[in-house]
Amino acid sequence: MRRFLKEMADDDMALLAADWPTWARLNQLPTRDGREIAGFRVWLVLGGRGAGKTRCGAEWVRCQAQGLWPLAETPASRIALIGPTIAQVRSVMIEGVSGLLGIHGDGERPRFEPSLRRLVWSNGTIAEMFSAEQPDSLRGPQFDAAWCDELAKWRYPQETWDMLQFGLRLGDSPQVVVTTTPRPMPLLQRLMSDADTLLARTPTVDNRCFLAPQFLRDIEARYGGTRLGRQELEAEIIDDDPDALFSRELIEANRARSAPDLVRLVVAIDPPASGRAGANACGIVCAGLGGDGKAYVLDDATMQRASPAAWAKRAIALYHSRQADRLIAEVNQGGDMVEAVIREIDPAVSFKAVHASRGKRLRAEPVAALYEQNRVVHVGVFPELEDELVSFDQKAVRPASPDRADALVWALSELMLVRRREPRMRVV
Repeated sequence: MRRFLKEMADDDMALLAADWPTWARLNQLPTRDGREIAGFRVWLVLGGRGAGKTRCGAEWVRCQAQGLWPLAETPASRIALIGPTIAQVRSVMIEGVSGLLGIHGDGERPRFEPSLRRLVWSNGTIAEMFSAEQPDSLRGPQFDAAWCDELAKWRYPQETWDMLQFGLRLGDSPQVVVTTTPRPMPLLQRLMSDADTLLARTPTVDNRCFLAPQFLRDIEARYGGTRLGRQELEAEIIDDDPDALFSRELIEANRARSAPDLVRLVVAIDPPASGRAGANACGIVCAGLGGDGKAYVLDDATMQRASPAAWAKRAIALYHSRQADRLIAEVNQGGDMVEAVIREIDPAVSFKAVHASRGKRLRAEPVAALYEQNRVVHVGVFPELEDELVSFDQKAVRPASPDRADALVWALSELMLVRRREPRMRVV
């Protein structure tokens, strides 16, 4: 191999290095029984964290855009790039280390036009950017290929998927590649059971040659064999924990795309125990009470590794953007510091301090009962929050801190479990 490579011309070496099917693992190619498959409708790649699924999707798009055999016979004309948000489409799918701009050579790299939200190749192929937060943006455009990234994190998965299907009407056989870390959600489960879906799994360890050895040792020691590890590292879909307080089935049964007129809104904060950046996440959740007597979960703005000033600014920004009635924060850990930080940023904010006199699980039980009574509706999908809820194990001795779920419990408790006078109506 060394002699062979040494004797190669530079141009030939560049061609070889850019030949993705030569270097890709089998689970990064549309294969069945080791042979490449061209006639699929949906290629579903379930991958663990750092498993190379973004590179897999980007290389497939490159082949479609340029008509590179064996993954494509002719160039596609229009390609849809869909991610959880426009920002993530740009930062991960386009400009990321394994994104579309990074994997092309200098002579073939497409022109990125951020203002028009598109990539343009020299042969005329165009890839357009879309967000799963705005399914209706897919009305009108048409495509012969699409790359859907992190589908399990989409806010409106079914609506976005449906709009995409109506737009896949170019070429002889439009195809879709889905790259995602799996979560138990109806759309993903339907795709897995569809006979037209080509399914691939790529666990994190498969990509160990390109990952820091210390990272692999740490995550295996901490998460190996756990439910979270099986989902995030092994790319398994994990069903509900029978000991969990909350049921994913009930969450799915009470999901809406929009909220009705709301009579009261609150933003709840579950601050980290430490004021240092790098401590637990700061849970930030906004919810409202509808005139129908139901609570509507509107936003999960939780921050990871944030300083007190950073999470306070985000919570106050959400408070103002939603025109909320009250900002609520647990003060068991931070005490007066929590209110002081908030007041420093906005002295006029309507603030309420709450004290936890019982454990997290005891506080969550009345809120879990509201879900069982179909009195809580999630407006859109909140993957991380919902994963915490369905992992809220009432028997666990030392669980991971459920920061998002705890903020949700404070918000819904304030809306549904505290008596007050009848508030005014408003439209959200």
